[in-house]
Amino acid sequence: MSLGFSGEVTEFYHRYRRGYPPAVLDALAAEFALAGDDVVLDLGCGTGQLTLPLAARVGTAIGMDPSPDMLTLARQAALESGVSNTAWLLGGDTEVPALGGLVGNRLAAVTIGHALHWMDHPPLFAALRPLFRPGGGIAVVTNGLPLWLQDSDWSRALRATLADWLGQPLTSPCGTDEASHDRYRTSLAEVGYVVGTQTVDYHSTLTSDDIIGGVYSALSEDSLPPSGERQAFESRLHTAIEPHAPYVEPVRVTLLTGRIS
Repeated sequence: MSLGFSGEVTEFYHRYRRGYPPAVLDALAAEFALAGDDVVLDLGCGTGQLTLPLAARVGTAIGMDPSPDMLTLARQAALESGVSNTAWLLGGDTEVPALGGLVGNRLAAVTIGHALHWMDHPPLFAALRPLFRPGGGIAVVTNGLPLWLQDSDWSRALRATLADWLGQPLTSPCGTDEASHDRYRTSLAEVGYVVGTQTVDYHSTLTSDDIIGGVYSALSEDSLPPSGERQAFESRLHTAIEPHAPYVEPVRVTLLTGRIS
């Protein structure tokens, strides 16, 4: 898992990546019977959008990410929020087997939010299985479609403008589509997990700045528009989507779970 999320991109990520409604945390807690002495791992944690609310439900929440800059902001967010039961590890999916010496078979859950498409999921699912306590397991959490792949006029205008700027169409759903979910389900079942799916639906009203910040949060550091061109780029996006305001986003959070007996 080697990503280009660093530097300024992490600031956009921290500010604009949406969090998760309480119903998602309730579903995770119920699925894995989370308790105050449990340990959970949020793999590909970013700046802690899921790690921090999970920490309120368990004894220890571990956030693990391959980006040092992401972890720096996650630690800062934990301090600012007064959350003291988190630990932050630098690493990705290939380092998971080494966690056995740290957590044994005590993990209650591993959450992976909008990051699994960067990972080699079949060996990851197998490597995690011995680390769980009875009733523990994996939750792959996808928090809606990418902003530029939604079924709305503002999203289509955003998609066209970004494709023109990048010089190529934007088609990757980043693991949020049903075909990806089917692959994950198959891989979970093949190594013995009991597979389930839950969804949580809600609507969010965005500003144009939210949309542009969301775009920036999905780019690698070297893909950001140069500072001298950024104002013009943002103006293009504002002009493209402005006729389609308000920017209402229907969000479906999908929790694809694999639990051991």
